Amino acid sequence: MRTKVEEFSQYYEKWVTQLDLYLQRLVMASTGITPPTEAELRDLVSRLTTHHKGYYTEKWAAAQEDVLVFFSPAWATPLENAYLWLTGWKPSTAFGLVANLRKSGMALGSLSEEQVKRIEQLRMKIKYEEEKVDGEMERQQVALADRRLVELARLASRTTRINEHGGGVGGDGPTQVSGMVDVAVRSMAVGLERVMKAADCVRLKTLKGLLDLMSPSQCVEFLAAISMLQIRLRQCGQIRRRMMAQNIEIQPKLGM
Repeated sequence: MRTKVEEFSQYYEKWVTQLDLYLQRLVMASTGITPPTEAELRDLVSRLTTHHKGYYTEKWAAAQEDVLVFFSPAWATPLENAYLWLTGWKPSTAFGLVANLRKSGMALGSLSEEQVKRIEQLRMKIKYEEEKVDGEMERQQVALADRRLVELARLASRTTRINEHGGGVGGDGPTQVSGMVDVAVRSMAVGLERVMKAADCVRLKTLKGLLDLMSPSQCVEFLAAISMLQIRLRQCGQIRRRMMAQNIEIQPKLGM
């Protein structure tokens, strides 16, 4: 029987494939010869936001079984993992993307002064939310130096050394230490799951907040850009991983 994490790994592959299909529709809606109606644009935006919400629903369900794998997921490439912010994309990235798209002369190039003002207000709010989550993660990391955990590590090490030298610490000694370690790890996992969900909530707030401030055509352009960024990063990571597997040395090109 497969675990929830194994099921999520397969789900993620299908999710990315579907995201790529949505990307093609988004690009067609943005650049097609026949402009779609506003109703069609709204429907496409709704479908894609539902797609993203579904991802977090599945992610949170799998994380209840093992949250640690989401901090360095095996289903993602090393390149993707290098850009993770607490198990996902960093919300601030979205605002940088909007700023660059404004220079494109397309839909987001026509943002009104009021829209720009409200997007900036949202950016500051999200920045504050990011800092709060970063602070919580820092507290989790500092907690590793908690006196109880340090003493537990010493006890576990001492028990191991005694067993290796045949001294023995009593029949229940190793079992008791193992149980204490298990409790400590579970406690740490609970804290990390809380951090992960907090970070995901900031991501969802960012997505919803920006889309609420944009017109349907602007939403489509933004979603196309952020989807393309995610998919292209994954594709580059997969290419690099295949090349590394073939023992081909990759030399970074100047100017890239």
